[in-house]
Amino acid sequence: MKEYTYTEKKDTRSGFGLGLLDVARQNPNVVGLCADLTGSLNMTAFSKEFPARFFQVGIAEANMMGIAAGLTIGGKIPFTGTFANFSTGRVYDQIRQSIAYSNKNVKICASHAGITLGEDGATHQMTEDIGMMRMLPNMQVVVPCDHNQCRLATRAIAAIEGPVYLRFGRPKVPNFTSLDDPFEVGKAIMMQEGSDLTILATGHMVWEALQAGKQLHEKGISAEILNVHTIKPLDEKAVLQSVDKTGCVVTAEEHQAHGGLADTIAQLLARHAPAPMEVVAINDSFGESGKPAELMKKYGLEASNVLEAGLRVMKRKGINRR
Repeated sequence: MKEYTYTEKKDTRSGFGLGLLDVARQNPNVVGLCADLTGSLNMTAFSKEFPARFFQVGIAEANMMGIAAGLTIGGKIPFTGTFANFSTGRVYDQIRQSIAYSNKNVKICASHAGITLGEDGATHQMTEDIGMMRMLPNMQVVVPCDHNQCRLATRAIAAIEGPVYLRFGRPKVPNFTSLDDPFEVGKAIMMQEGSDLTILATGHMVWEALQAGKQLHEKGISAEILNVHTIKPLDEKAVLQSVDKTGCVVTAEEHQAHGGLADTIAQLLARHAPAPMEVVAINDSFGESGKPAELMKKYGLEASNVLEAGLRVMKRKGINRR
């Protein structure tokens, strides 16, 4: 069984900031826009190194999306930055009408996603955004798992023609991948091969899935774990091959059970390969104020929850390993 370890915890938003610098240094058409949250989005270094290519629009997120759409007409590649709830809910009309509908080359970069935003509470915790963005025609949706992968994802989306939603978080989490790892938008990453159970995880839940995989192994269950960092376009081939081998699946995401990874996988399986499935996600509820770890526990987003889901789905498959 492959072991994943980490030497430090880092926030994914810092990975975005470094990735933005990487692409900006390589491509003079890359520009940055921020809605009064430059420090929170780790865009400060970009703004200092490329002041003529940085636009601080203030607390005017809808205007920011319109400006970004307009900049693409002149060949620019805009990266917008604000919190996930402001990047989606506050500006959905502008994204739909000005960016997605006309397939504009805008990269919507959303920090502080999910409930791990923490103490700011339900009004700022965005847990519906994956569903909102994946429903838009032309929009691609990318959710990296840690600091290094967020940096790689930021580099990768710069090369995509068309709108992309990049989702990342606020807290420091285990940084367990390498900058040398392969990363391709639309291609899931095999983290752990297995034969009894498929676990499909995205974002912060990839680390929790890996910890659950260890516990399942101790119970004699071989879990295959895929990092589904791209929700749209989904790597359908990788998912179907894995589920065909194992015969059952668990999905894990820091998002509502409706509209996100779980719904994406359920639709795929219903069309091609129906199989027992369990979901680890937020169950139709808003969040609340609290420390990130406390909220992950309360809303059932820990390794223990993935483990229990794995045991349930194995039982449904006809194997009881409790």
